[in-house]
Amino acid sequence: MRLPTAKHPADADTATHASRGRSPCPVFVKRVREGAATDDGVRVLVDRLWPRGLTKKMVVADLWLKDIAPSSALRRWYGHDPRRWTVFEEKYRSELEQHPDLLRRLDALCQDGRVTLVYDAGDESRNNAIVLRDVLIERRFD
Repeated sequence: MRLPTAKHPADADTATHASRGRSPCPVFVKRVREGAATDDGVRVLVDRLWPRGLTKKMVVADLWLKDIAPSSALRRWYGHDPRRWTVFEEKYRSELEQHPDLLRRLDALCQDGRVTLVYDAGDESRNNAIVLRDVLIERRFD
């Protein structure tokens, strides 16, 4: 069931890219526990582990790409420690380079319309979905 429309925090980023005369990548990030909105488009769960305490009926996701999530070793090393964020981001970007097929799949979804990357981390500004969104946007402008 889709819930009423919610404003996406990444809308400002999309507007910035559009104002430069480039085609924006309509990809956004959202916590899985926020629920779905009618304008989410394709919802892709991008965590390696299923969200703790949530059943499959509780999670609204059209696709689960657990292989695009950070490796288990990297996830454990990071441990959501803000002091490790910069190194985590660098290492995760390196891991993403090893999955060009999955990045192309997300690129294709992005070209078809809005995509919302769904994650379960508690930190809304430092999580794998943020890094993945940035990588997808950068790929559109390279």
